[in-house]
Amino acid sequence: MHELNYDSNPIVLNKNDEVISFKCELQENLQKAMKKFVEEHPNWDQYRILQAAIAGFLMQKGFQNRDLTRLYVGNMFSMNFED
Repeated sequence: MHELNYDSNPIVLNKNDEVISFKCELQENLQKAMKKFVEEHPNWDQYRILQAAIAGFLMQKGFQNRDLTRLYVGNMFSMNFED
């Protein structure tokens, strides 16, 4: 995969958001698929994909939170929601 980008994604984060980093091991097939997707969609990166995936999973499991919804929609549609 491309070199990791540690800069915050201004599209989905606002000034008041806290960013928490964690390490995550991915199976090789998942990593390859993510790499191919990022190469074909340059407006996405691995952080945006993981944020959208986690937010989408939580929403599907019934977690209701306005900030989570904003994060999910912002990631999926490259929108910036300002307070």
